[in-house]
Amino acid sequence: MVWMFSASFKPLGEVMRTPPTWIPLQPTVNNYKEVFRQVPFAKYYLNSVIVAIIVIGSVLITSSLAAYVFAKFEFPGKQIWFFLILSSLMVPFQVRMIPLYRISVSMGITDTLFGVSFPWLVDAFGIFLMRQFIITIPTELIEVARIDGASEPLIFWRVILPNCKQALSALAIFTFAWNWEEFLWPLIASNSNASRTIPIGLQSFAEQYGSNVHWQMAGAVVAIVPLLLVFMLLEKQFVEGITMTGLKG
Repeated sequence: MVWMFSASFKPLGEVMRTPPTWIPLQPTVNNYKEVFRQVPFAKYYLNSVIVAIIVIGSVLITSSLAAYVFAKFEFPGKQIWFFLILSSLMVPFQVRMIPLYRISVSMGITDTLFGVSFPWLVDAFGIFLMRQFIITIPTELIEVARIDGASEPLIFWRVILPNCKQALSALAIFTFAWNWEEFLWPLIASNSNASRTIPIGLQSFAEQYGSNVHWQMAGAVVAIVPLLLVFMLLEKQFVEGITMTGLKG
């Protein structure tokens, strides 16, 4: 990663130099200018951000709701349903890819940002993670709220969610990380720049300018900057959320 960052500021001749140099002798930002000039990286960036927002929002809502039901309610077949949800984690995405694509085509959402987001709107891992946290929230808090006349949606909003902030933060970071670098489904579901994301943009860029290693390194740096920023800014919440979920679960 250090060499990638260093090479992104070097001219091509210095990148190919032997022995390599870690610190650019002739630092330049032209590589970054060329990346944004040659391909619509700004559009790819915007698409990736929109897809990430859609997926994170959906995963947080569906995971916390389903986890609340599995953690605090009793109903016939509860364990079987939870087992089936966890079992879906063992099914490779490649097995579900063709059915998902056929569904997307029938819904008319291919080559749209919603279509790129579609397979990840519900996440079994998110349900499991949130259940492990919610199950440790004292049931007495919920019972007191019910005695006071609170409805189930109000209990979920006022009692459950405020006690799950750390777990929600960890899940949001997890979801953002793997969604930002997802490659296979966006490659299949996007046919134009209108819905292509950063990984697809990088792949297309590498195909067109494979010999320009310095440009590729600049593109790679541009792609990973959001991941680094998110982790650096939210590292504390991420670690606390994972630690507390693991300890309490």
